[in-house]
Amino acid sequence: MWFLLTSIKLAFPKMEQYALADQLRRSSKGICANLAEGFAKQTHSKPEFARFISMAMGSCSEVETWISYAFDLGYISQTQHDDWLRSYAHIYGMLINLREKLK
Repeated sequence: MWFLLTSIKLAFPKMEQYALADQLRRSSKGICANLAEGFAKQTHSKPEFARFISMAMGSCSEVETWISYAFDLGYISQTQHDDWLRSYAHIYGMLINLREKLK
């Protein structure tokens, strides 16, 4: 998931490389980190894994917010905005499906 945002440093103004771009990267990586941590705990508790999936969904929503913010500021193109949002909407859908399978 984080690989979708590898070109951010090149596209954002210098002042945003350590603010908005970093926030996008961290929230994107948070999706993976929450899944990894929850997966490791699933042997003890499926509800606990579901909780970490929900946190990953929150990180995914955060990424979508930062993408829209970057577009509103003119840092990314309409095409890039649409592509990234489509990708993260797909990831969000996969997270929903994974959480539902635990029930």
